[in-house]
Amino acid sequence: MEGGHSPDEANAPERLRALPSRLLNLAAGYAQRQVGERLATLDSRKWHYATLAALEEFGPDSQSGLSDRTGIYRSDLVATINELTARGLVVRAPDPADRRRNAITLTDEGRRHLKHLDLLIADAQAELLAPLSEVDRAELTRILKLIVGHHSRL
Repeated sequence: MEGGHSPDEANAPERLRALPSRLLNLAAGYAQRQVGERLATLDSRKWHYATLAALEEFGPDSQSGLSDRTGIYRSDLVATINELTARGLVVRAPDPADRRRNAITLTDEGRRHLKHLDLLIADAQAELLAPLSEVDRAELTRILKLIVGHHSRL
């Protein structure tokens, strides 16, 4: 159920209001908007965050490795790395282990920027999940991981 505008849930047919797939889609739309708006305040996008987070957690990587870790299409990742390089957040240099490919490395400035983005993401998560208790938030995350994990193996 894609396209259109945000529905008036109170007036939506019950069979629509009860569809988990529709509810997940609506919640994902709210989450993307909240995260996107916050990241934009630091002139960043979700792919910037994903790339910086992967480099911080796993260390220098090739463009191909980053694409696999983040799910960013290689063509989109090239543009993302170009943007991050221009801002001094990452460095692209020949990989010493294989001179035919580039290794992308997080800079100190990139680490500082990532910490700021982490705060913005945490704020967006808090707003999205405001109606839930801490226990419910943990349970929602657990259930979503089960769903995503199951389908990512198929």
